[in-house]
Formats: sequence, C-alpha cells, structure tokens
Amino acid sequence: MFVAFAAHPDTKLSMRDPLELLRFWFTFEERVDRRRYLLHGFTLMAVKYAFDATFIWLALGRIWTPLDYLRTGVARADRLPGASTIFLIALGLWTLPFLWIGITMTVRRAIDAGLSAWTSMFFFVPYLNYGLMLLLSLLPTSTRAPAPAELPRTYESRLPSAMLAIAAGIGTCLLIVGVTVYGLRSYEAAVFLGTPFVMATVTAFLFNRRYPASRRETYEVVVLMLAFTAGILMLIAIEGLFCLVLAAPLALLLGAMGTRFGRWMADRPEEPARRAMFALVAVPLAVALGDGRGSTGEREVLSVVEIDAPADVVWRHVIEFPPLAPPTELIFRTGVAYPMSAHIEGTGVGAVRHCVFSTGTFVEPITAWEPGRRLAFDVVEQPLPLDEWSPYPSIDPPHLDGFFRTRHGEFRLIPLEGGRTRLEGRTWYALDIGPTAYWMAITDAIIGRIHHRVLMHIGRLAEAETAPLPRDAR
Repeated sequence: MFVAFAAHPDTKLSMRDPLELLRFWFTFEERVDRRRYLLHGFTLMAVKYAFDATFIWLALGRIWTPLDYLRTGVARADRLPGASTIFLIALGLWTLPFLWIGITMTVRRAIDAGLSAWTSMFFFVPYLNYGLMLLLSLLPTSTRAPAPAELPRTYESRLPSAMLAIAAGIGTCLLIVGVTVYGLRSYEAAVFLGTPFVMATVTAFLFNRRYPASRRETYEVVVLMLAFTAGILMLIAIEGLFCLVLAAPLALLLGAMGTRFGRWMADRPEEPARRAMFALVAVPLAVALGDGRGSTGEREVLSVVEIDAPADVVWRHVIEFPPLAPPTELIFRTGVAYPMSAHIEGTGVGAVRHCVFSTGTFVEPITAWEPGRRLAFDVVEQPLPLDEWSPYPSIDPPHLDGFFRTRHGEFRLIPLEGGRTRLEGRTWYALDIGPTAYWMAITDAIIGRIHHRVLMHIGRLAEAETAPLPRDAR
C-alpha cells in the first residue's frame, strides 16, 4: 500500500513516513487535490475490499464480490448468512476508520474544488455518494479567492451559546427521528449511526461559531446535548430508558466523531451557518435511498443444559410447565419480556402451545412431535418483546412493533448415559434494526437468558420428579 503512494512524489507521502500518511488520512490538515483524492481513495477501497473478501472467505467460505462491496459498502448480516456476531462486529469496527478517512478526505477535496464543505455530508448517502466522489475526482482545484472570514463572536458568553447549540442538536434529532422512524418507518443503520453524528456536528459547529470554545468545552456541550435529548425522548414517550441505555455507546462514539468534525467546520471562514442544512437532510436521504431494512435474515440462537433425568420425563415438562418463580436476573427487571408458564391444547402435530410471557402470550402451532426426542413449532402470534421503563404507564415505540419477529422454536432431547438428558432449546428470529451486528449481539444475549430460564426450570421439574424419596418418607 505504501509503495503505491511512494510512486507519486507529488503526494508528499512515502513509505518512510507512515505517521505523516496517517496524519493525512485522519486529520483535516492538508489540502486534497483531485489526484490525491483518486489515488488514496482507490487504494484504500482496494485494501478494504481485499481484507473483507479474504476474511469472509476464510470464515464463511463465501466469495464477496466487488459488486457486493459496491452495493452495500459494508458486510451486512443479511448478506452473510451464518456469520457470527463477533465476526460481524469485527468487520464493523474495521469499517469505522475507513468511514472517517472518507469524510476527512471528501470535505477537504470539496473545499479544494470550491464547493461547500457541507456537501461532504452526501458521502453517507447511497448512490449520491458515488456521484459526489466522481464529481470531486473530476473538478480541478478552485482558483476563486476565499470568502471573508466569519470569525467566532467573542462577545457571546458561553452559556447562551451552549444553550442555542444544545437546542439545535435536540431539534436535529427530533427532525430526523420524525422523518425516518415515524415517516419512513425505518430503523436502518443510517438512523442509529447518522443521527448522533449529525446532532453532534450541528451542536459543535454552532457552539464554536458563536463562542471560541476549547475542545473540552465542546465535548462537554455535546455530551450534555445527548443527555438532554435522551430525557426529551423519554418525556414525549418516543423511547424508554432501557433502549436509550443500549443505544448510548453508539451515540457517544458517533457523537465524538461528529464533535471533531463540527468543531473543525466552525473554523471554515467561507461556511455560513445556513449551509449546515446539508447535514439535516443527509440521514433522511440515506434512509430513503437505502435498500430497505437491514434485516438479519433468519438467525438461530441455541442453548443447552444437561438434566439428571430420562428423556421421557423431561419431555412431559417440555410440552408444558407450571408457572416459574419471579425472575431474579437484572435483565428481566429492566422490562425485557420473560417466560412465566406454558400449556398446550391437543397433542401431536397441529396442537397449539401457548407460552405465557410477562408482556403477553406466544401462540405456537406444533410442526414436529416426536415424544422424548423433538418438539418444534412456528410462532404465529407474539407479544411485545419489552415493557419499556418510562414515566408513563405504557409507551409504544415503533421498534417494538414488527421490527423483532420470532419465527420458529424447537426443543431437542438427546439421551445420555446414566439416564441423563441433553436438552437443547433453539429460537429462530429476524431483526430489522441496524446496525445489525450491534443489535444482534444484544438480542442473542437476551434470547439466551430466556432459554436459560426455561431450560433450567424444566430441568428442576424433571429432576424433582425422578429424585429418590427421603428415607423418612418411604
């Protein structure tokens, strides 16, 4: 990779200066002309594709074509059936530096070409991003004189400037959520990744444009803005506390990137504040032009316990079981739905099992009935997956309705030596919230805890039934 750069002396980068190369990629310090933009862009794209394709082949035995790469830009779960959560998260983390390099180089190329730096926000919009990169690869360096500097207003005090910037960040969030979640009914990765980035960009830009803030002051204001936004989303019943806590790591990470970008943009003399409107439309456009929900496809979660009882006894407690004790696990005290009991109507294929959860009942028509061996079922009705923490008795965030769907379930009983049984519980589900790897890891963990609660309960019932009576009870 470095050899390619060394072959072009005018890039001022060489194999002997890797730190200078990293500084060129990750900071906003150097000008980017069209030759540098083409050279570095194509080289980095090739490096990323080669890495992705190699590891997808090694891990999954699947050929990741250049068309796959250009169509999605990232290795999504729905395009890689069978990929583990850890593998997808690793690929996602590997993608983040390339996204940052892409935005830093695109904004500097836009400025060099005489365009508004805010046009770089279209780098995140599907299809438009390729048009933008092609345009920036063709436009020559602008010879226009720079616009008069719009310096920070040193007479503005910190508090009014911070309050205005925080209000703008909150308004940005409400606008984007209103359009994408309630208008387009989407929870794509663009929503969860783009919204905090844009909120932080707008907040940092306005704060530093009105007040000569330090880096620390800017980060503090952005964090306050994110905290106030979370509180307002709870206050107006758009979200509950549990989901906001789960989304917080993404918001803080992307918020830090947006803070860096917005603070730098505030120092651009030729960028009036009104051009920040480009940032407000980027996320809705990315969702509208995307290829729909970032579904995981159908994903399997498997849990296993070994029970000190024969399979025919375990079977009786698999098909139905009495109420469980109230949960002690922290995860179920946060509002996540948990199993309470199960009963069945009929026997054999066609019977209907009802698994009662804290939020309602799963209706499960039986599709496989092998006594002592296997019980499988579809899920035709399911309750809400979560009872959100909120100041109100109940709220109904859109993501609780249809974005998580349990498709099938199965119990397998495998006889072991000594009259013991290996009991396997499987759930197949689909998740339509992005970034899929992030939410898939959380969903897998929650389903695993649900499995554990049910399987351990079945095991205790079966072992109690087969346990020898105490001597004094004979």
